[in-house]
Amino acid sequence: MPRDTLAEVSDETLLVLYANGDRDAARLLTGRLAPRVLGYAMRLLADRAEAEDVTQETLLRLWKIAPAWRTGEAQVSTWAYRVVTNLCTDLRRARARRPGVALDEAPEVADPAKGVVATLIEADRMAALQAALDQLPERQRQAVVLRHIEGLANPEIGQIMAIGVEAVESLTARGKRALAALLAGRRPDLGYDGEGMGEE
Repeated sequence: MPRDTLAEVSDETLLVLYANGDRDAARLLTGRLAPRVLGYAMRLLADRAEAEDVTQETLLRLWKIAPAWRTGEAQVSTWAYRVVTNLCTDLRRARARRPGVALDEAPEVADPAKGVVATLIEADRMAALQAALDQLPERQRQAVVLRHIEGLANPEIGQIMAIGVEAVESLTARGKRALAALLAGRRPDLGYDGEGMGEE
């Protein structure tokens, strides 16, 4: 299939094409999924190297299951988020069993179009958000990241986390309240005038 035509097809179709030997389909699907998977893993782990490993493992698993993929049962992105969620949960549990291991903070990439002050404020905000996310219980953190950072709908989050929509809503609401409480005292430091911090 011509490469320009591939850009218009669904993730599921690209996966089926890859399973049938189309390498261009694999490259395009990787380009679509990898940034989203990496971003989600970064939010859950706060460690770029581990997030990159999770991304690579997720894509490897996707290529392995491609020949058996049943179109219409799940979206490829939903499947990928679920694998990332499980891999990150396993990594965080392994970390908890290794006392004394410090977490490296992943540097934020500065946007060259922003001024220095705006870049510093944004970096402080992202670091504060990540620190607050790290304090949430694991399931709340997953739900909040999937809903408010990845922008997924509650039914898809429910599929990823293997829970009902009401449970997603509850986890998200509790996580959002906890984040607002954790960040409330930092509003002036982070350049907020007090408006909408809980909605960020």
